[in-house]
Amino acid sequence: MADEPLVLGIETSCDETGVGIVRGHTLLADAIASSVDEHARYGGVVPEVASRAHLEAMVPTIQRALKQAGVSARDLDGIAVTAGPGLAGALLVGVSAAKAYAYALGKPLYGVNHLASHICVDQLEHGALPEPTMALLVSGGHSSLLLAPDITSDVRPLGATIDDAAGEAFDKVARVLGLGFPGGPVIDRYAREGDPAAIAFPRGLSGGRDPLYDFSFSGLKTAVARWVEARRRDGQDVPVADVAASFQEAVVDVLTRKAVRACRDNGVDHLMIGGGVAANSRLRALAEQRCTDAGIRLRVPRPGLCTDNGAMVAALGAEMVARGRAASTLDLPADSSLPVTDVSVPGYAQHPAPVPVGTDHGNGNGHGHDHVHEVSKDNLYG
Repeated sequence: MADEPLVLGIETSCDETGVGIVRGHTLLADAIASSVDEHARYGGVVPEVASRAHLEAMVPTIQRALKQAGVSARDLDGIAVTAGPGLAGALLVGVSAAKAYAYALGKPLYGVNHLASHICVDQLEHGALPEPTMALLVSGGHSSLLLAPDITSDVRPLGATIDDAAGEAFDKVARVLGLGFPGGPVIDRYAREGDPAAIAFPRGLSGGRDPLYDFSFSGLKTAVARWVEARRRDGQDVPVADVAASFQEAVVDVLTRKAVRACRDNGVDHLMIGGGVAANSRLRALAEQRCTDAGIRLRVPRPGLCTDNGAMVAALGAEMVARGRAASTLDLPADSSLPVTDVSVPGYAQHPAPVPVGTDHGNGNGHGHDHVHEVSKDNLYG
């Protein structure tokens, strides 16, 4: 509807330059520029390469999103940006760009949490989130169980990985098997041809005295590497499909078992799964099976919305606007270790709202408006 907030979101926490535009719970544009191919030869994301790629892709990606949505930047009700957690340099590019657009356009700025955004994106797929929402977030940097009574202000961590995140373990096992980077999609593909019961890999933190909701995948990763090394040392072939399937089963078994338990223990009758690993076909299938058995409703966005994207940031920004949450100031920092409990970042100090270019006010950092005139308005407004 036309009276719902129109928000642009910018995501640069890792190697994806994402720009999304939403109106309320409706996705209008989801533009992404990925630098994953540039990192593939290194076997992982190189922070400096990611930051440079964001710099080069930012303005073209914003222009593409505006064109796709059929709106002008002047029509926006707000600009949201991932303020953390993530790679420091990558985050800084996105935050700086969001500040420039917010200042020049005179629009409110919302610095939001990457993890909370992964939860909120489901609103674009399945409508308003139940309150509270139980979320399992699994990605290259995070494996977390979160309870969100209010997605704009109250997100509570129940459990998290104590070492390697699930996505990180996928990448490392793929490297051991010589399958390349990123590991998630290729492991998923090989696993479809393998036997998930072929090899009894360990399930981390699954003992009776272990933390109920925390995760550990470092030991599993090491077990896979040692099993493969032993086979090669003995001159035997490595059954890649079986290794992939057995490893994958060990990961998703623990993830889904603990997530369902968290729902039961906290009296929540639904589960939302997000993050890049949520695109994994076996995770989706096992989660659906176990949630059905437990009488829990499963919500999982389509794969394109599970990986890092600007749409998820815009979704949380739109919810902030709709609920009248306070905007961030223009001294908004990029925080690489931002805790999930900080859903939004207000800024270091309280300053007046951003003002349009051409006024005599500063930007809240002690700099006059003359600096903003250096930005090409043709590029800025799309």
